[in-house]
Amino acid sequence: MVLIKGRQVVADSWRHLDDSDPLPATGAVTISWERWTVERGTIARPRAQLGLRIPNTVTTAVIGADADHCGLIAVAFPNFGDGRAFSQARVLRSQYGFRGEIRATGNVLRDQLQFMERCGIDAFEVPERALTEDWLAAFSEFDLFYQPAADSRPWIARQRAGRN
Repeated sequence: MVLIKGRQVVADSWRHLDDSDPLPATGAVTISWERWTVERGTIARPRAQLGLRIPNTVTTAVIGADADHCGLIAVAFPNFGDGRAFSQARVLRSQYGFRGEIRATGNVLRDQLQFMERCGIDAFEVPERALTEDWLAAFSEFDLFYQPAADSRPWIARQRAGRN
């Protein structure tokens, strides 16, 4: 996998642990939501070094209550037709004020990158072919939008009214 963050390819500084892996004393790690729910009382780690990988079946009310404990939340896109992670990202940003990294994982598609970004996702795990297919261009293919989003870019109705 390749990691895109800040509209560029970057090295992934996070170590992704399986549920059976011991928690290292230091370093940025992600753990599953299931592990978090079982071990949350015993995990003493700086916020910047803890990431949660959440399934798209967990409600944002439950996630939002724990968002202050982590610096990264990885939202899952299991298949093309399942967009619940779009909503999770948007609600985490707008209603819970989460300012850490929200990372798209799973079936991340080039055609959805810009929409994911508009919902508040700021990092994307993409397939290796992204390097040769120019996925970075997807972020700027559209410049007019019909709806407001987490990225605060003005939408057409505001532009027409002269209120950017």
